[in-house]
Amino acid sequence: MREWPDLWLMRHGQTEWNAAGRMQGHLDSPLTALGREQARRQAAIMAPILDARADDIALISSPLGRAVETANIVFGNRPFQLQPDFREISVGAFEGRTHPDLEAEFPDLFSRSWLGWYDLAPDGEGLSRLRERVNAGLSALTGPAAIVCHGITLRMIRLIVLGWANDRLEEMEVRQGAVHLLRAGQEKMIV
Repeated sequence: MREWPDLWLMRHGQTEWNAAGRMQGHLDSPLTALGREQARRQAAIMAPILDARADDIALISSPLGRAVETANIVFGNRPFQLQPDFREISVGAFEGRTHPDLEAEFPDLFSRSWLGWYDLAPDGEGLSRLRERVNAGLSALTGPAAIVCHGITLRMIRLIVLGWANDRLEEMEVRQGAVHLLRAGQEKMIV
């Protein structure tokens, strides 16, 4: 298994569409007050790490607005780079629609598994293509990195780094406001 640098992974804070149960994918909505508070919690966790290793850790964000808004809070006045490979998975025709509406319209699709529908969304990206994209972003890293991204993307980063197959996606908890540390083939959630 490949050796990866230390990674501090953060999902963006809660958005208006998260709160409404609306699928975002490559679309966007702003953070809620709770989402900004979650980002401030991540900033508090990351501050001593970044203060101690400011020149050692690359600061990276997905270019989608909700991630950039979170990164601005987490990283403060530190500059960060945008990495399109860490965008959220596209859910194609499902973007902008609510989860309950989709479940009512596509009951078979949503009854299979909790997250399996991401692979079957009409005109969506699918997990294999997401894995290729995320792997390209990870392969471009030259050392430790703090990355602000998205729920499914964060899970995919962990699958790749831990050497797991896509079918383990549903085993992975992702918590807004937490930092997921991947170091030496192990993971730890810091809350």
